[in-house]
Amino acid sequence: MRVTTALDWPGFGQISLAALLFLCLAAALAGAVDAVVGGGGLIQLPALLLIAPGGQPLYALATNKVASVVGTAAAVRTYSRQAAIDWSSALPMAAAAFAGAVGGAAFAGALAPGVLNGVVLVALVGVGLYTWRKPELGVAETPRFTRFAQIAVMALGGAVIGFYDGLAGPGTGAFLVFLLVGLVGFAFLRASATAKVVNVATNLGALLYFIPAGKVLWGLGLVLALCNVTGAVFGARLAVRRGSAFVRRVFLTVVVALVVSLGWKAAIG
Repeated sequence: MRVTTALDWPGFGQISLAALLFLCLAAALAGAVDAVVGGGGLIQLPALLLIAPGGQPLYALATNKVASVVGTAAAVRTYSRQAAIDWSSALPMAAAAFAGAVGGAAFAGALAPGVLNGVVLVALVGVGLYTWRKPELGVAETPRFTRFAQIAVMALGGAVIGFYDGLAGPGTGAFLVFLLVGLVGFAFLRASATAKVVNVATNLGALLYFIPAGKVLWGLGLVLALCNVTGAVFGARLAVRRGSAFVRRVFLTVVVALVVSLGWKAAIG
């Protein structure tokens, strides 16, 4: 999207006022979706790439992380007030995911994007079909491990998914929720709340690379963060009020959207 009248405000990447308003709406919607079950990147990042602030995709990626980390942190705060977060298991998982995200960012150029997208597409189809065929999955808590084993499984899974988030990113929220529901035995609501804690860590890990490189447009990022927070608080409250069955429906919708998005990318090369 080309603009004719650019804002001269520092840290906004010379975008127009109309483009800024468009990005604010996208950030608010992304925050709401992301707070419920993850997948806000399907909305916010493509919008930033379309506007292309700063003239380089890397500015869009870095600025997206600023908005996402603030919005996700707001969702965590809302969840923690209205739904129980088991911090003793969530924090080790988040720490492992943070380390994984840093490692993934370091290897970001080592794997061809087409290969990775193909693997992720197959995995998402499997996740979606498995969840759809098991309507009882994630409705209630069904613990499958001892306490120590549960923390170990969550930390290992967090490290792997965190590495993937640093490397690429699409579907990270869906994979986190599915890991916690399908393998650990959480209900969807608790899984979504825990996934937000982990997402804060993976976003911070990625920012460790973007900030020193000077690729963050701080003015734009902070405005979008405010919009993302507004949507995130609304989405988290809606998820708590509607419960695990609602989160499951949103989860399946996001997985389908991810499959369509990645499938389209694969088709057009």
